[in-house]
Amino acid sequence: MPSEVSNPRGPSRQLKIVVGLGNPGFLYARNRHNLGFMCVNYLAREKRIPFDRKQAHARTGAGIIAGRRVILAKPQTFMNASGESVSALMKKFNLGPEDLIVIHDDLDLPLGKIRLRLGGSSGGHKGIESIIMRTGSPEFYRVRVGIGRPQLSENEDKENAIVSYVLSDFTPEEKKVIDATIPRVAEAVTCLLAEGITAAMNRYNR
Repeated sequence: MPSEVSNPRGPSRQLKIVVGLGNPGFLYARNRHNLGFMCVNYLAREKRIPFDRKQAHARTGAGIIAGRRVILAKPQTFMNASGESVSALMKKFNLGPEDLIVIHDDLDLPLGKIRLRLGGSSGGHKGIESIIMRTGSPEFYRVRVGIGRPQLSENEDKENAIVSYVLSDFTPEEKKVIDATIPRVAEAVTCLLAEGITAAMNRYNR
C-alpha cells in the first residue's frame, strides 16, 4: 500500500492530500498556530497512519481513510512558506487543487468552532496565502478551526499582539475546548472524504 501511494503512475483522482499547517520543532509544538499539526496528528493516530517518510519538505504518511487513498502531511518549511512544501507534494503525486484538504487555525472563528469550505481568500492566514501563491489556485478545501482573537488594549500594536498570540500556547481552559474539538475535526475530514463538501459543511458548519 505505501509503495503504491508513494509512486502513483499518472493522475489518480482517488488520492487526496490532507495537510495540517504549523511550525516544526518542540518550541512551537503547543502553540495556537500549530493547531493544524495537532489535528492531523490526531487523525493519523485514529487511522493508524504513521508519519514515516520525509518528502517535499514535509513529514508524510500514507494510508486509507473513508475508502480513499490519502497522504497526510505536515510541512516542515515553517508556516509562512507552507506553499513550498504543498506545491511540491502536489507535483510529486500529479494532483490538482481539488485533491487538497488543508487544516489550519483561524483567528476569525470563536475558539473551537469548525468551518469547512472550498476556495476563497486566505483571510490573512500566512500559510494559506503561501499555498495559494505557490499552487496558483485558491480552489482547495479548507478546514478552519477557531482560536479566537486576543483582547487588545487601545495603545497596543495590533500586528505584534496577533503574532504573540498565535505563537503562544493555549491556556489550560482553552486546551479543554481544543481537546474536545480536535476529534470533531478528524470526523469532519473523514466526512469530507466519504461524502463530499456539501454533506460535511451541513454537518459541521454549525
